[in-house]
Formats: sequence, C-alpha cells, structure tokens
Amino acid sequence: MKTLKIARANKWVVTFLAMLTIFFSVSIYPGVSQTSSPQVEVFEQVWETVNDNFFDPNFNGVDWEQMRSKYAPLAAKTRSTEELAVVINQMLSELETSHTYFYTQAEPAYYQIAGIFREYILKDLKQYLPDGKLEYTGIGIYTEEIDGQTFIKAILEGSSAAKAGLQVGDRILSVDGKPFEPIESFVGKAGEEVEVQIVRQQDASPQAIAVVPQNFNPATMFLDAMKDSVEIIEREGKKIGYIHIWSYADPIYQEQLETELIDDRLKDTDGLVWDLRDGWGGAIPTYLNIFTAPTPTITSIFRDGVKRQRNFQWQKPVVMLVNQGSRSGKEILAYGFRKYNVGQIVGSKTAGAVVAGSPFVMKDGSLLYLAVADVYVDGKRLEGEGVVPDLAVPFSIPYAQGNDPHKERAIETVLEKIKLETTQATVFGKTLR
Repeated sequence: MKTLKIARANKWVVTFLAMLTIFFSVSIYPGVSQTSSPQVEVFEQVWETVNDNFFDPNFNGVDWEQMRSKYAPLAAKTRSTEELAVVINQMLSELETSHTYFYTQAEPAYYQIAGIFREYILKDLKQYLPDGKLEYTGIGIYTEEIDGQTFIKAILEGSSAAKAGLQVGDRILSVDGKPFEPIESFVGKAGEEVEVQIVRQQDASPQAIAVVPQNFNPATMFLDAMKDSVEIIEREGKKIGYIHIWSYADPIYQEQLETELIDDRLKDTDGLVWDLRDGWGGAIPTYLNIFTAPTPTITSIFRDGVKRQRNFQWQKPVVMLVNQGSRSGKEILAYGFRKYNVGQIVGSKTAGAVVAGSPFVMKDGSLLYLAVADVYVDGKRLEGEGVVPDLAVPFSIPYAQGNDPHKERAIETVLEKIKLETTQATVFGKTLR
C-alpha cells in the first residue's frame, strides 16, 4: 500500500511538472505552438543576441522582456525570412538606436555589411551564400519608398544603372514586367539585358530603359565607384575637383583619396568637393589630417635635374557634402570638419547614427547588425542629433530628373572660396611690394 501511494505521488509530480512546462511555454509566448518553427528559432536567437550584446543594459529605457512577449506571437505567424524580418525590425525599432537592424539576403545591404566585416564573419557566412561567394547581382541603385512608390535616390558611379542612363528621381514601375525587388529582380541575369520601366516626370508616360545587371563584389564595389566618381569641373577659369566616397569602412578609401589629391587626377585642381553622402561610415578622425595637419614639403631631384615638389597636405579650398544618408564615422568627420574650420558643409542634416555596430550571423544565414558600443565625440553624443550643414539645400527626390542641387551648391561654394582666396592673395601680394 505504501509503495502504491509513493507511485501515485510520483505520477502526480510528473503530471504537475508537465502541466507547468506547458503553462510556461504558453504564458511566455501566447499563441506560439510547442513545436518551434525556423522563424521562431531565429526570432529567439535575435532576441537573445540583443539581450546579451546591446551596449545599454537598460535597453534605452525599453522593457526588453516585454518586447519578447509582444513580438514572439507575431514571429510565430510568419512563413518566410522576409516576413520575419518585418516583425524583428519592428521590435528592434523600439530601441530607437542606429546600427540596429535585421538584414536578409533579399537586400543589397546584407551583402554590403558582410563585405565590410568579411574578415570576421565570412567563415560563418559562406555556407549560406550561393557557391560560397560574397557577391550579388544588381544595377547599382539605392531606392526609397515615398508614398508607396519606389524612387531611385542614388546611383553608384560607373554602375550599369549609370551607364544605361537611369537617373536619381526616376520612379521604378517594374523590371521585366514584374514588381521591382532589389535582389530578386536581377538574380541570374548578370550580363543579360533587362527592361526597367520608369516614370521620369510626374504624369508622364512610362518609358523602358534597357539595363545590363552586373555582379557586385562588396569588398571592391565602393572603391570602384569612388574611382569612377572623380571629376574635374571647370568654372570661370577654375578647376574644381569632385570625389564621392561611398564607404569609409576600410583604410583603402582614405588612401585612394590621398593618392588622387597628392599624386593623381585632382592634384592640380583649385578646390575640392568632398562628397560623403549615402553609403556607409567607418571613418576615423585622423582622416581629417590631410586638410588640417601641416606637413613638410618634399622636393625630389632626379638625374634630369628637374625639381619635383610634393606636399602631403591639401591646402586649397574644400567643401564637404553631406545628407541624411551620411552616417556614423562620416558624421564624426563632419563634426571635426566644422570644429577645425576646414571649410563649409553643404547639403542636408546627417543621419544622427553615431554608435558602434557589429554583425551577428543567425542560424539561417541572416544578419543582425547591432549597436554594441555608445560613442561620444569630444564628450558630445551625436546619436539622434546629427550634424546640420552650414548651407542647407532642399533636395526633393521624386522626379528630380538627375538634378543634384546639393552638388551644384557645393561647386558654387568652393568656387566662391577659390575666388576669394585669389583676391586676397593678390591684394596681399601688392601690399608686400
């Protein structure tokens, strides 16, 4: 009898524990089945990664446990990574912090982030990439959804979109008769002509643009675009140099800038437009040294007896160009550019995205980009603030027809500075005589 009572008691304990397990699984995740879907597993991994690595242990004032309860049921209802991404990014947006986003292989930024941090994550990411290659097929455009319509907001110099004549401001209707998708529209079509239907002017008829998609290597694409961006613009007898730096997340971009200014195409120009709009950050403050740090002038005399001088500092007028896509390290450069009176800043207010981010590979190959350190510049927090330009210039993207009022104003501004310095030098020279 005693043995029977113990057996019944043990059975009751087991039953109670089983019920308790079911209760907790339902109460923590209302509406979530006991069998976890791949989407729920990724959601959990994202939540845990944020919980363990987000720079602020107080989660910017957000109850992070509550966010789990709020969004887990929504994640459980998703049936694809793309649907899950919407839910996860809604949850991450509650933190109101930059450098915090969930990327999938359906967007170019996924590959670009992976390219920036390839040294650290590529070994974990290769298994999820087609043929293990870090590349994607596209045409080199950045788009923005405005009132439910897709507009081109930026185009990589030298890209297939630029060569085909697509313009900033074009509204994209379709690609080969199907709705535009940044990646899916071009998969498997590298080197083949596709038809991009666009509207260039409001209320105008659609027109077809033939574009040949290309394979982009995120490790080299921004350097290629930077090299292709270099221009020498002649105005009123003066030569104005222009260069667009899409990413600063590698020293090679600064090295290329210095090569262009000291030894190559821009060395004989009278002034410079330094375009830091859009793309990615990553710059460090010492990149300003070429404009601010005095250096000795080096004179070399070869066998021919000709003296050749090189000055490793840019001592001519320069204007910085920024917009709401100028982020992170680029904003630190803008802050220093103003503080040390290097020149004027033209464009629109920067993103206000100045924390340090790091990518984490999820179990389905998606990427969680997460803010892992807060950042202060001279004790000032730029996150959520940004840098306001000295000369703010309105720029409406829809139907811009390729016009770039930011760039045009920057050219005018540096030209004014060139003429002013020329006048001052002339007056000063006469005074000396």
